[in-house]
Amino acid sequence: MKGLILAGGSGTRLRPITHTGAKQLVPVANTPILFYGLQHLADAGIREVGIVTGDTGEEIRAAVGDGSTWGLEVTYLPQEAPLGLAHAVLIARDFLGDDDFVMYLGDNLLRDGIVPFVEGFEAARAADATSAAAQILLAPVPDPQRFGVAELGDDGSVVALVEKPEVPPSDLALVGVYLFDPTIHEAVRAIEPSDRGELEITDAIQWLIDAGHRVRHEILHGWWLDTGKLTPLLEANRLLLEIVEPANAGEVDEHSQLDGRVAIAEGAVITNSVIRGPVVIGVGTVVTDSYIGPFTSVDRDCIVEGSELEHSIVLAGSRISNVPRVIDSLIGRDAVVARSEQRPRANRFLVGDHCQIFIDT
Repeated sequence: MKGLILAGGSGTRLRPITHTGAKQLVPVANTPILFYGLQHLADAGIREVGIVTGDTGEEIRAAVGDGSTWGLEVTYLPQEAPLGLAHAVLIARDFLGDDDFVMYLGDNLLRDGIVPFVEGFEAARAADATSAAAQILLAPVPDPQRFGVAELGDDGSVVALVEKPEVPPSDLALVGVYLFDPTIHEAVRAIEPSDRGELEITDAIQWLIDAGHRVRHEILHGWWLDTGKLTPLLEANRLLLEIVEPANAGEVDEHSQLDGRVAIAEGAVITNSVIRGPVVIGVGTVVTDSYIGPFTSVDRDCIVEGSELEHSIVLAGSRISNVPRVIDSLIGRDAVVARSEQRPRANRFLVGDHCQIFIDT
């Protein structure tokens, strides 16, 4: 079995962060989102992985390399434009060959990985090679109108997929992990672009159903998040920090206090500060005269001085200086957030496109 990770797309919902970087490389608990997916594939015993890339392909290549960090062999598959999930399967045809494969959306996070999901599909195929052409992962959601939704038959097989229905046939939403046998290649060639000009994977799966092929499903019981927006990104950070293992490989002076689950990386320096976990502090980051509160990730080579942070993500190389309170925030790479002592006192901004700034006067 092979793996296919989709790491294209422009990440418009996370702008301005994604103006200068791939959304799949935004760190959660100081680890890029994409790396969790790669580890999940490796844990499932998959060794050959194709990564579909778009405009940020060079950045993805630089971060992932040849995949050996995870014991994987990675092949990069450039996609000229984000033309749909089924289009990604179409361009990956030569790489996938006639093998079964997992398709994994690179900005999704699953608490428990995909091992049981893959094992279920392989067991069914071993028992009867015609038992299922595809398997989808479903999760109950309170607002199925916002998702692709599956309708199930009495035997547990999927009989229909409906995209964002006004009257959902169930509360089971499609999670961004799919398993396919080679029949899917016929399906993606047979379908037409949707109204938004994309080849939809839901249409390809529906084609399989209509052609008489069985589509299995598994229900996801752990949490799952699409990290394409700020709120779920912060929620993913919170959930992953809840299981962080306390560790201190940095320097913490006698005037500082570490409470709870706090992981401090090598080369980090904490001086006269309170760090209340769960928190992760990256390599080479310096924290002075500050408070860093629960559910905060500060990446490598940052400076935090005279400030308070909580429930936030700070990307590499940023500086936060003399800011009384920062919460629920995502601060990009090499950013500066500082209180100015310049007179007359005023708020001064250099703000790019698609930014959001909230001021408490």
